[in-house]
Amino acid sequence: MSALSLSHIDQSTLQAYRASVLHFSADPAHHADAHHWHEDGLLLIADGKVAAAGDYQQLSLQLKSELKAELKIHDYRGKIIMPGFIDTHLHYPQTDMIASPAPGLLPWLETYTFPTERKFSDPAHASNVAEFFLDELLRCGTTTAMVYCTVNPTSVDAFFTASEARNLRMVTGKVLMDRNCPDFLQDTAEGGIRDSEELLKKWHKRGRQLYAITPRFAPTSTEEQLQLAGELAQAYPDAYLQTHAAENLDEVAWVKSLFPSSRSYMDVYDKYGMLRPRSMYGHCIWLDNHDRKRMAETQSAIAICPTSNLFLGSGLFDFVGADAEGVPLSLATDVGGGTSFSMLQTMNEAYKVARMATTYLPAMRMFYLATLGGARSMQLEGTIGNFMPGTEADFIVLDPKATPLLARRSERTESVEELLFALALLGDDRTISATYAAGKLVHSRDGVLL
Repeated sequence: MSALSLSHIDQSTLQAYRASVLHFSADPAHHADAHHWHEDGLLLIADGKVAAAGDYQQLSLQLKSELKAELKIHDYRGKIIMPGFIDTHLHYPQTDMIASPAPGLLPWLETYTFPTERKFSDPAHASNVAEFFLDELLRCGTTTAMVYCTVNPTSVDAFFTASEARNLRMVTGKVLMDRNCPDFLQDTAEGGIRDSEELLKKWHKRGRQLYAITPRFAPTSTEEQLQLAGELAQAYPDAYLQTHAAENLDEVAWVKSLFPSSRSYMDVYDKYGMLRPRSMYGHCIWLDNHDRKRMAETQSAIAICPTSNLFLGSGLFDFVGADAEGVPLSLATDVGGGTSFSMLQTMNEAYKVARMATTYLPAMRMFYLATLGGARSMQLEGTIGNFMPGTEADFIVLDPKATPLLARRSERTESVEELLFALALLGDDRTISATYAAGKLVHSRDGVLL
Protein backbone atom coordinates (compact mmCIF):
# COMPACT_ATOMS: atom_id res chain seq x y z
CA MET A 1 0.00 0.00 0.00
CA SER A 2 1.24 3.46 -0.85
CA ALA A 3 1.83 5.96 1.91
CA LEU A 4 -1.36 7.39 3.38
CA SER A 5 -1.78 11.05 4.16
CA LEU A 6 -4.51 12.68 6.22
CA SER A 7 -3.41 16.19 5.38
CA HIS A 8 -6.58 16.98 3.43
CA ILE A 9 -8.94 15.26 5.87
CA ASP A 10 -10.89 16.89 8.67
CA GLN A 11 -9.53 14.75 11.48
CA SER A 12 -12.41 15.77 13.73
CA THR A 13 -14.64 13.53 11.57
CA LEU A 14 -12.23 10.58 11.43
CA GLN A 15 -13.61 7.19 12.49
CA ALA A 16 -11.74 3.88 12.66
CA TYR A 17 -13.06 0.29 12.60
CA ARG A 18 -10.95 -2.78 13.26
CA ALA A 19 -11.95 -6.22 11.98
CA SER A 20 -11.20 -8.49 9.06
CA VAL A 21 -11.78 -6.33 5.96
CA LEU A 22 -12.99 -7.55 2.57
CA HIS A 23 -13.79 -5.68 -0.65
CA PHE A 24 -13.38 -6.09 -4.41
CA SER A 25 -11.73 -4.15 -7.22
CA ALA A 26 -12.71 -6.50 -10.07
CA ASP A 27 -14.87 -9.50 -10.94
CA PRO A 28 -13.32 -12.68 -9.49
CA ALA A 29 -14.61 -14.62 -12.50
CA HIS A 30 -12.15 -12.77 -14.70
CA HIS A 31 -9.35 -11.59 -12.40
CA ALA A 32 -7.29 -13.69 -10.00
CA ASP A 33 -6.48 -10.74 -7.72
CA ALA A 34 -9.98 -9.24 -7.66
CA HIS A 35 -10.48 -9.23 -3.89
CA HIS A 36 -8.73 -7.44 -1.04
CA TRP A 37 -8.67 -9.34 2.25
CA HIS A 38 -7.04 -8.16 5.48
CA GLU A 39 -7.32 -10.70 8.29
CA ASP A 40 -6.57 -7.97 10.82
CA GLY A 41 -7.78 -4.90 8.99
CA LEU A 42 -8.62 -1.28 9.57
CA LEU A 43 -11.25 0.85 7.85
CA LEU A 44 -10.89 4.62 8.15
CA ILE A 45 -13.85 6.91 7.52
CA ALA A 46 -13.79 10.72 7.29
CA ASP A 47 -16.85 12.89 6.73
CA GLY A 48 -18.95 9.92 5.60
CA LYS A 49 -16.45 8.65 3.04
CA VAL A 50 -13.71 6.04 2.99
CA ALA A 51 -10.28 7.46 3.79
CA ALA A 52 -8.41 4.15 3.68
CA ALA A 53 -8.79 0.41 4.12
CA GLY A 54 -5.95 -2.01 4.74
CA ASP A 55 -3.81 -3.91 7.19
CA TYR A 56 -4.23 -2.71 10.78
CA GLN A 57 -0.55 -2.70 11.75
CA GLN A 58 0.58 -1.01 8.56
CA LEU A 59 -2.09 1.69 8.60
CA SER A 60 -1.59 2.34 12.31
CA LEU A 61 2.10 3.04 11.82
CA GLN A 62 1.41 5.36 8.89
CA LEU A 63 -1.19 7.30 10.84
CA LYS A 64 0.61 7.80 14.15
CA SER A 65 2.77 10.63 12.92
CA GLU A 66 -0.15 12.58 11.44
CA LEU A 67 -2.87 12.28 14.05
CA LYS A 68 -3.27 15.21 16.41
CA ALA A 69 -4.93 13.09 19.06
CA GLU A 70 -5.39 9.44 19.83
CA LEU A 71 -8.00 7.93 17.54
CA LYS A 72 -10.74 5.81 19.09
CA ILE A 73 -11.00 2.50 17.26
CA HIS A 74 -14.32 0.63 17.10
CA ASP A 75 -13.27 -2.95 17.74
CA TYR A 76 -15.08 -5.58 15.66
CA ARG A 77 -12.33 -8.19 15.77
CA GLY A 78 -13.66 -11.68 15.04
CA LYS A 79 -16.07 -10.20 12.52
CA ILE A 80 -15.83 -9.09 8.87
CA ILE A 81 -16.29 -5.55 7.56
CA MET A 82 -17.31 -5.27 3.93
CA PRO A 83 -19.26 -2.83 1.72
CA GLY A 84 -23.02 -2.80 2.20
CA PHE A 85 -25.05 -5.07 -0.05
CA ILE A 86 -26.60 -3.63 -3.21
CA ASP A 87 -30.00 -5.09 -4.18
CA THR A 88 -30.81 -4.13 -7.77
CA HIS A 89 -34.46 -5.19 -8.07
CA LEU A 90 -37.30 -5.32 -5.50
CA HIS A 91 -40.77 -3.92 -4.80
CA TYR A 92 -41.45 -2.12 -1.55
CA PRO A 93 -45.27 -2.17 -1.99
CA GLN A 94 -45.11 -5.98 -2.02
CA THR A 95 -43.68 -6.19 1.50
CA ASP A 96 -47.01 -7.18 3.02
CA MET A 97 -47.75 -9.89 0.43
CA ILE A 98 -44.42 -11.71 0.50
CA ALA A 99 -44.91 -15.50 0.57
CA SER A 100 -48.31 -15.46 -1.16
CA PRO A 101 -49.14 -18.70 -3.00
CA ALA A 102 -49.90 -18.78 -6.73
CA PRO A 103 -49.33 -21.17 -9.66
CA GLY A 104 -47.26 -18.65 -11.64
CA LEU A 105 -46.28 -15.05 -12.29
CA LEU A 106 -49.40 -13.75 -14.06
CA PRO A 107 -52.01 -15.16 -11.63
CA TRP A 108 -49.80 -14.05 -8.73
CA LEU A 109 -49.91 -10.49 -10.05
CA GLU A 110 -53.70 -10.49 -10.42
CA THR A 111 -54.53 -12.25 -7.16
CA TYR A 112 -52.11 -10.55 -4.77
CA THR A 113 -49.90 -7.86 -6.29
CA PHE A 114 -52.39 -5.48 -7.84
CA PRO A 115 -54.85 -5.47 -4.88
CA THR A 116 -51.95 -4.85 -2.48
CA GLU A 117 -50.58 -1.96 -4.55
CA ARG A 118 -54.02 -0.31 -4.62
CA LYS A 119 -53.54 0.77 -1.00
CA PHE A 120 -50.62 3.06 -1.84
CA SER A 121 -52.82 5.94 -2.87
CA ASP A 122 -53.00 6.54 0.91
CA PRO A 123 -49.89 8.52 1.95
CA ALA A 124 -50.04 7.23 5.53
CA HIS A 125 -50.08 3.61 4.38
CA ALA A 126 -47.28 4.22 1.89
CA SER A 127 -45.17 5.86 4.59
CA ASN A 128 -45.77 3.05 7.07
CA VAL A 129 -44.68 0.38 4.59
CA ALA A 130 -41.67 2.40 3.40
CA GLU A 131 -40.40 2.80 6.96
CA PHE A 132 -40.68 -0.93 7.66
CA PHE A 133 -39.20 -1.85 4.28
CA LEU A 134 -36.08 0.29 4.75
CA ASP A 135 -35.56 -0.93 8.30
CA GLU A 136 -35.75 -4.50 7.00
CA LEU A 137 -33.19 -3.80 4.28
CA LEU A 138 -30.78 -2.32 6.82
CA ARG A 139 -31.35 -5.26 9.17
CA CYS A 140 -30.26 -7.53 6.33
CA GLY A 141 -27.22 -5.42 5.45
CA THR A 142 -28.54 -3.82 2.26
CA THR A 143 -27.52 -0.17 2.01
CA THR A 144 -28.51 0.54 -1.62
CA ALA A 145 -31.43 -0.80 -3.65
CA MET A 146 -33.24 -0.22 -6.92
CA VAL A 147 -36.86 -0.20 -5.80
CA TYR A 148 -40.25 -0.23 -7.52
CA CYS A 149 -43.07 1.89 -6.13
CA THR A 150 -46.64 1.83 -7.49
CA VAL A 151 -48.39 4.01 -10.06
CA ASN A 152 -49.23 6.44 -7.26
CA PRO A 153 -46.83 9.41 -6.94
CA THR A 154 -47.58 9.32 -3.21
CA SER A 155 -45.74 5.99 -3.00
CA VAL A 156 -42.60 7.60 -4.46
CA ASP A 157 -42.70 10.60 -2.12
CA ALA A 158 -43.19 8.29 0.87
CA PHE A 159 -40.22 6.13 -0.07
CA PHE A 160 -37.81 8.95 -0.82
CA THR A 161 -38.84 10.82 2.34
CA ALA A 162 -38.06 7.76 4.48
CA SER A 163 -34.79 7.10 2.64
CA GLU A 164 -33.66 10.73 2.84
CA ALA A 165 -34.25 10.75 6.59
CA ARG A 166 -31.82 7.82 6.90
CA ASN A 167 -29.35 9.35 4.39
CA LEU A 168 -29.37 6.21 2.25
CA ARG A 169 -28.23 5.84 -1.36
CA MET A 170 -31.50 4.60 -2.92
CA VAL A 171 -33.09 4.46 -6.38
CA THR A 172 -36.82 4.30 -7.07
CA GLY A 173 -39.55 5.53 -9.36
CA LYS A 174 -43.25 5.61 -10.12
CA VAL A 175 -44.49 2.53 -11.97
CA LEU A 176 -45.92 3.16 -15.44
CA MET A 177 -48.98 1.10 -16.47
CA ASP A 178 -51.58 2.30 -18.96
CA ARG A 179 -53.10 -1.03 -20.07
CA ASN A 180 -53.65 -4.67 -19.05
CA CYS A 181 -54.04 -3.84 -15.39
CA PRO A 182 -56.93 -3.00 -13.05
CA ASP A 183 -58.53 0.41 -13.57
CA PHE A 184 -57.53 1.43 -10.04
CA LEU A 185 -53.83 1.11 -10.98
CA GLN A 186 -53.97 2.43 -14.52
CA ASP A 187 -52.40 5.73 -15.54
CA THR A 188 -52.26 7.23 -19.02
CA ALA A 189 -49.39 7.40 -21.47
CA GLU A 190 -48.91 11.14 -21.15
CA GLY A 191 -50.07 11.45 -17.54
CA GLY A 192 -47.72 8.72 -16.31
CA ILE A 193 -44.73 10.30 -18.04
CA ARG A 194 -45.67 13.77 -16.78
CA ASP A 195 -45.84 12.47 -13.19
CA SER A 196 -42.52 10.66 -13.66
CA GLU A 197 -40.75 13.77 -14.90
CA GLU A 198 -42.11 15.86 -12.04
CA LEU A 199 -40.91 13.28 -9.50
CA LEU A 200 -37.56 13.00 -11.26
CA LYS A 201 -37.02 16.76 -11.07
CA LYS A 202 -38.03 16.74 -7.41
CA TRP A 203 -35.92 13.84 -6.17
CA HIS A 204 -33.13 12.86 -8.58
CA LYS A 205 -29.74 13.65 -7.02
CA ARG A 206 -31.40 15.29 -4.02
CA GLY A 207 -28.88 14.24 -1.41
CA ARG A 208 -28.28 10.55 -2.01
CA GLN A 209 -31.62 9.86 -3.77
CA LEU A 210 -31.72 8.79 -7.42
CA TYR A 211 -34.71 8.44 -9.74
CA ALA A 212 -35.61 5.53 -12.03
CA ILE A 213 -38.05 5.72 -14.94
CA THR A 214 -40.09 2.58 -14.27
CA PRO A 215 -42.36 0.90 -16.84
CA ARG A 216 -43.60 -2.19 -14.98
CA PHE A 217 -43.06 -4.41 -18.01
CA ALA A 218 -43.88 -4.23 -21.70
CA PRO A 219 -47.36 -5.87 -21.50
CA THR A 220 -48.73 -3.17 -19.16
CA SER A 221 -47.63 -0.21 -21.26
CA THR A 222 -48.96 0.85 -24.64
CA GLU A 223 -46.53 1.56 -27.42
CA GLU A 224 -47.22 5.26 -26.86
CA GLN A 225 -46.21 5.02 -23.20
CA LEU A 226 -43.07 3.02 -24.02
CA GLN A 227 -42.15 5.59 -26.66
CA LEU A 228 -42.57 8.44 -24.18
CA ALA A 229 -40.67 6.55 -21.48
CA GLY A 230 -37.78 6.01 -23.89
CA GLU A 231 -37.79 9.69 -24.80
CA LEU A 232 -37.77 10.65 -21.12
CA ALA A 233 -34.82 8.33 -20.55
CA GLN A 234 -32.94 9.94 -23.40
CA ALA A 235 -33.73 13.43 -22.09
CA TYR A 236 -32.31 12.53 -18.66
CA PRO A 237 -29.33 10.23 -19.37
CA ASP A 238 -28.09 10.38 -15.78
CA ALA A 239 -31.43 9.05 -14.47
CA TYR A 240 -32.08 5.33 -14.18
CA LEU A 241 -34.48 3.09 -16.05
CA GLN A 242 -35.77 -0.16 -14.61
CA THR A 243 -38.24 -2.79 -15.75
CA HIS A 244 -38.78 -6.55 -16.11
CA ALA A 245 -37.82 -8.76 -19.06
CA ALA A 246 -38.20 -12.40 -20.05
CA GLU A 247 -39.05 -13.67 -16.58
CA ASN A 248 -41.61 -16.32 -17.46
CA LEU A 249 -42.50 -18.27 -20.62
CA ASP A 250 -46.18 -17.30 -20.45
CA GLU A 251 -45.11 -13.66 -20.16
CA VAL A 252 -42.75 -14.03 -23.14
CA ALA A 253 -45.57 -15.47 -25.24
CA TRP A 254 -47.85 -12.62 -24.17
CA VAL A 255 -45.27 -10.04 -25.23
CA LYS A 256 -44.92 -11.77 -28.61
CA SER A 257 -48.69 -11.49 -29.14
CA LEU A 258 -48.72 -7.82 -28.16
CA PHE A 259 -45.63 -6.82 -30.16
CA PRO A 260 -45.62 -9.20 -33.15
CA SER A 261 -43.19 -7.07 -35.17
CA SER A 262 -40.45 -7.25 -32.51
CA ARG A 263 -37.77 -9.91 -32.81
CA SER A 264 -37.81 -10.63 -29.07
CA TYR A 265 -38.97 -9.34 -25.70
CA MET A 266 -35.77 -7.33 -25.29
CA ASP A 267 -36.13 -6.00 -28.80
CA VAL A 268 -39.34 -4.25 -27.68
CA TYR A 269 -37.34 -2.15 -25.24
CA ASP A 270 -34.52 -1.64 -27.72
CA LYS A 271 -36.96 -0.21 -30.26
CA TYR A 272 -37.89 2.56 -27.83
CA GLY A 273 -34.33 3.48 -26.83
CA MET A 274 -34.45 1.82 -23.42
CA LEU A 275 -31.23 -0.18 -23.73
CA ARG A 276 -28.70 2.24 -22.27
CA PRO A 277 -26.28 2.74 -19.37
CA ARG A 278 -28.16 2.95 -16.04
CA SER A 279 -30.89 0.61 -17.27
CA MET A 280 -31.62 -2.41 -15.07
CA TYR A 281 -33.63 -5.40 -16.29
CA GLY A 282 -35.01 -7.83 -13.76
CA HIS A 283 -34.80 -11.60 -14.39
CA CYS A 284 -33.79 -11.98 -18.09
CA ILE A 285 -34.06 -15.76 -17.96
CA TRP A 286 -35.45 -16.39 -21.44
CA LEU A 287 -33.02 -14.38 -23.58
CA ASP A 288 -30.99 -15.50 -26.56
CA ASN A 289 -27.41 -14.57 -27.44
CA HIS A 290 -28.54 -11.70 -29.66
CA ASP A 291 -30.40 -10.13 -26.71
CA ARG A 292 -27.43 -10.57 -24.41
CA LYS A 293 -25.07 -9.09 -26.97
CA ARG A 294 -27.27 -6.00 -27.34
CA MET A 295 -27.38 -5.60 -23.57
CA ALA A 296 -23.60 -5.77 -23.35
CA GLU A 297 -23.17 -3.31 -26.23
CA THR A 298 -25.48 -0.79 -24.55
CA GLN A 299 -24.24 -1.42 -20.96
CA SER A 300 -27.74 -2.51 -19.97
CA ALA A 301 -27.60 -4.61 -16.81
CA ILE A 302 -29.34 -7.71 -15.50
CA ALA A 303 -30.66 -8.11 -11.96
CA ILE A 304 -30.59 -11.85 -11.18
CA CYS A 305 -33.49 -12.81 -8.87
CA PRO A 306 -33.04 -16.46 -7.84
CA THR A 307 -35.45 -16.74 -4.91
CA SER A 308 -38.25 -15.19 -6.95
CA ASN A 309 -37.51 -17.31 -10.02
CA LEU A 310 -37.63 -20.49 -7.97
CA PHE A 311 -40.70 -19.43 -5.99
CA LEU A 312 -42.74 -18.61 -9.12
CA GLY A 313 -41.25 -21.44 -11.16
CA SER A 314 -40.01 -19.00 -13.78
CA GLY A 315 -36.77 -20.74 -14.73
CA LEU A 316 -33.02 -20.87 -14.11
CA PHE A 317 -30.77 -17.94 -14.96
CA ASP A 318 -28.07 -18.70 -17.54
CA PHE A 319 -24.83 -17.46 -15.99
CA VAL A 320 -22.70 -18.97 -18.75
CA GLY A 321 -24.67 -17.28 -21.53
CA ALA A 322 -24.63 -13.89 -19.81
CA ASP A 323 -20.91 -14.06 -19.03
CA ALA A 324 -20.08 -15.13 -22.59
CA GLU A 325 -21.50 -11.87 -23.92
CA GLY A 326 -20.20 -9.71 -21.05
CA VAL A 327 -23.55 -8.45 -19.74
CA PRO A 328 -23.23 -6.47 -16.47
CA LEU A 329 -24.67 -8.68 -13.69
CA SER A 330 -25.89 -8.14 -10.14
CA LEU A 331 -27.98 -9.95 -7.53
CA ALA A 332 -31.46 -8.98 -6.36
CA THR A 333 -34.06 -10.25 -3.91
CA ASP A 334 -37.17 -9.24 -5.92
CA VAL A 335 -39.30 -9.02 -2.76
CA GLY A 336 -42.20 -9.88 -2.73
CA GLY A 337 -41.91 -12.55 -5.48
CA GLY A 338 -38.58 -13.13 -3.81
CA THR A 339 -38.87 -14.85 -0.46
CA SER A 340 -36.23 -13.03 1.61
CA PHE A 341 -34.81 -9.54 2.09
CA SER A 342 -31.45 -11.16 2.86
CA MET A 343 -28.78 -11.00 0.17
CA LEU A 344 -27.05 -13.90 1.94
CA GLN A 345 -30.15 -16.04 1.41
CA THR A 346 -30.24 -14.78 -2.17
CA MET A 347 -26.65 -15.98 -2.65
CA ASN A 348 -27.69 -19.34 -1.22
CA GLU A 349 -30.33 -19.76 -3.93
CA ALA A 350 -28.15 -18.25 -6.68
CA TYR A 351 -25.55 -20.92 -6.00
CA LYS A 352 -28.16 -23.67 -6.39
CA VAL A 353 -29.60 -22.13 -9.55
CA ALA A 354 -26.10 -22.08 -11.06
CA ARG A 355 -25.53 -25.73 -10.12
CA MET A 356 -28.88 -26.76 -11.62
CA ALA A 357 -27.84 -24.95 -14.80
CA THR A 358 -24.57 -26.98 -14.77
CA THR A 359 -22.21 -24.21 -13.73
CA TYR A 360 -20.46 -23.29 -10.49
CA LEU A 361 -20.70 -19.97 -8.66
CA PRO A 362 -17.85 -19.41 -6.16
CA ALA A 363 -18.53 -17.49 -2.98
CA MET A 364 -16.12 -14.73 -4.06
CA ARG A 365 -18.22 -14.15 -7.19
CA MET A 366 -21.45 -14.06 -5.20
CA PHE A 367 -20.14 -11.44 -2.78
CA TYR A 368 -18.76 -9.45 -5.70
CA LEU A 369 -22.16 -9.50 -7.45
CA ALA A 370 -23.81 -8.29 -4.23
CA THR A 371 -21.39 -5.36 -3.81
CA LEU A 372 -19.12 -4.00 -6.56
CA GLY A 373 -20.99 -5.93 -9.25
CA GLY A 374 -24.17 -4.10 -8.29
CA ALA A 375 -22.37 -0.75 -8.23
CA ARG A 376 -20.87 -1.36 -11.67
CA SER A 377 -24.22 -2.43 -13.08
CA MET A 378 -25.66 0.85 -11.79
CA GLN A 379 -22.72 2.93 -13.11
CA LEU A 380 -21.86 3.79 -9.50
CA GLU A 381 -18.36 2.38 -9.23
CA GLY A 382 -16.32 4.98 -7.39
CA THR A 383 -19.37 6.05 -5.40
CA ILE A 384 -20.37 2.81 -3.63
CA GLY A 385 -19.51 -0.88 -3.77
CA ASN A 386 -15.97 -1.07 -2.39
CA PHE A 387 -13.52 0.67 -0.07
CA MET A 388 -11.45 2.69 -2.52
CA PRO A 389 -10.62 6.13 -1.03
CA GLY A 390 -13.41 8.63 -1.60
CA THR A 391 -16.24 6.13 -1.89
CA GLU A 392 -19.27 6.64 0.33
CA ALA A 393 -18.90 4.82 3.62
CA ASP A 394 -21.76 2.34 3.38
CA PHE A 395 -20.57 -0.83 5.09
CA ILE A 396 -21.70 -3.79 7.13
CA VAL A 397 -20.26 -5.98 9.87
CA LEU A 398 -20.78 -9.72 9.38
CA ASP A 399 -20.61 -12.14 12.30
CA PRO A 400 -19.31 -15.64 11.39
CA LYS A 401 -20.52 -16.82 14.81
CA ALA A 402 -24.06 -15.47 14.49
CA THR A 403 -25.64 -18.90 14.95
CA PRO A 404 -24.30 -22.08 16.56
CA LEU A 405 -24.15 -23.92 13.24
CA LEU A 406 -22.48 -21.04 11.41
CA ALA A 407 -19.96 -20.64 14.23
CA ARG A 408 -19.11 -24.34 14.18
CA ARG A 409 -18.67 -24.37 10.39
CA SER A 410 -16.71 -21.10 10.33
CA GLU A 411 -14.20 -22.42 12.85
CA ARG A 412 -13.41 -25.26 10.47
CA THR A 413 -12.92 -23.23 7.31
CA GLU A 414 -9.43 -23.25 5.79
CA SER A 415 -9.62 -20.33 3.37
CA VAL A 416 -11.44 -17.04 2.82
CA GLU A 417 -13.43 -18.71 0.02
CA GLU A 418 -14.64 -21.42 2.42
CA LEU A 419 -15.55 -18.84 5.05
CA LEU A 420 -17.54 -16.74 2.58
CA PHE A 421 -19.24 -19.84 1.23
CA ALA A 422 -20.36 -20.77 4.74
CA LEU A 423 -21.72 -17.23 5.24
CA ALA A 424 -23.60 -17.38 1.94
CA LEU A 425 -25.11 -20.82 2.49
CA LEU A 426 -25.80 -20.62 6.24
CA GLY A 427 -26.16 -16.89 6.85
CA ASP A 428 -29.23 -14.67 7.04
CA ASP A 429 -30.30 -11.44 8.75
CA ARG A 430 -28.83 -12.68 12.06
CA THR A 431 -25.37 -12.59 10.45
CA ILE A 432 -25.52 -8.80 10.10
CA SER A 433 -24.09 -7.41 13.32
CA ALA A 434 -24.20 -3.76 12.20
CA THR A 435 -25.02 -1.62 9.18
CA TYR A 436 -23.55 1.82 8.46
CA ALA A 437 -24.71 4.41 5.91
CA ALA A 438 -22.38 7.29 5.05
CA GLY A 439 -20.36 6.44 8.13
CA LYS A 440 -23.33 6.46 10.51
CA LEU A 441 -24.61 3.40 12.37
CA VAL A 442 -28.15 2.81 11.09
CA HIS A 443 -28.73 -0.75 12.33
CA SER A 444 -27.31 -2.72 15.21
CA ARG A 445 -28.26 -6.30 15.95
CA ASP A 446 -28.30 -5.55 19.65
CA GLY A 447 -30.64 -2.62 19.06
CA VAL A 448 -28.21 0.04 20.26
CA LEU A 449 -27.55 2.94 17.88
CA LEU A 450 -24.72 5.21 19.07
